[in-house]
Amino acid sequence: MELLAPAGNFDKLVTAVHFGADAVYFSGKKFGLRAFAGNFDENEIYKAMDYLHKRNKRGYVTLNIIAFDGDFEGLDEYLKLLVDAKVDGIIVADVGIIYYIRKNFPSLEVHVSTQANVTNTQSAKFFVDMGCKRIVLARELNLEQIKELHKNLGDNVDLEAFIHGAMCISYSGRCLLSNYLTGRDSNHGACVQACRWKYYIREENRQDEMPIEEDERGTYILNSKDMCLIDHLKELEQAGINSLKIEGRMKSDYYVASVVNAYRRALDGFNDFDVLHNELEKTSHRRYTTGFYFNADDKEYLADSMPVQTYVFIAKVVEDAKGGKVKVEMRNRFKVGDKLEILSADDNFLKIIEVKTIINSKGESIDDAKRVQEIVEINCPYSLKEGDILRVERM
Repeated sequence: MELLAPAGNFDKLVTAVHFGADAVYFSGKKFGLRAFAGNFDENEIYKAMDYLHKRNKRGYVTLNIIAFDGDFEGLDEYLKLLVDAKVDGIIVADVGIIYYIRKNFPSLEVHVSTQANVTNTQSAKFFVDMGCKRIVLARELNLEQIKELHKNLGDNVDLEAFIHGAMCISYSGRCLLSNYLTGRDSNHGACVQACRWKYYIREENRQDEMPIEEDERGTYILNSKDMCLIDHLKELEQAGINSLKIEGRMKSDYYVASVVNAYRRALDGFNDFDVLHNELEKTSHRRYTTGFYFNADDKEYLADSMPVQTYVFIAKVVEDAKGGKVKVEMRNRFKVGDKLEILSADDNFLKIIEVKTIINSKGESIDDAKRVQEIVEINCPYSLKEGDILRVERM
């Protein structure tokens, strides 16, 4: 199965590839549903595809707005760019845009977005007949329904499913809450994540309000837990899934690294799932759920708590280590004497560096690295690679 990772900008794309993604999905500056991510301008789309193809990886571009007639302005030029950049697929939700692409740009491979809400065989066959090559399944399907759908479709189309990350409280992501409250249309890329806000409830004939408060069990009624299917990859494969999708184009480099690393290891036969579970606790997340895959009670899916994480992102390796030293870009404060854990795609994973020396960007020896994004050099007994990450347990 393909491991498909999010990339909110070029640095995150590089991180995803470094930690083992087979493919990444990202957006240009137009027509995507994450307008507040960094995203990719025209030159960066070319740069991204060149980077991916040189490493035998694939890149898919999101074009998944729900369109009005006015949204087709400029679409031709953008699609020509995607053809020229040799993107491996475009992820589309709107049937009008799909029709337009298949009619005018037949060389572009179309993947049907989860927002198209494909929950049955007849819907899937409709898109297959239109020439679509992949369907990103609606999140509301359980494994038995996916098996049946795959049985009915055969190998005529690839099936992609979300396996990890934040889930919208809406039908496969078609949310109106942001638009209703703020005028920022979720379905045009401007979601403000209003489901994460604090709310009050009031009985119609009373003026007093009751806050919807959180305790250790969580009470955000509009806010879901995070998806996590790391224990169930074999079942997904048996159900007919071809591509495993991680959510998170708005998430950090550290999130992308941690999650991709864990799933890559699981797919490659790493059998210590206690380590992998622990790994997924080390980056920011809400409590985990398997969503609808196993017919879980909807209440169990929705009830949530505030984000938690057990480790802090300290630094990113900017050059391969040599001579017992390594240069890193500092992200959070650390000091001489700190013990930093390694997040890497190789055998250095989970090894510890005890910081004995720190040389700042001026060549001065310091005891305390506290200038964010300063390049510093520290002692390193391991062969760390550019892109590896250092972190420390949250106290």
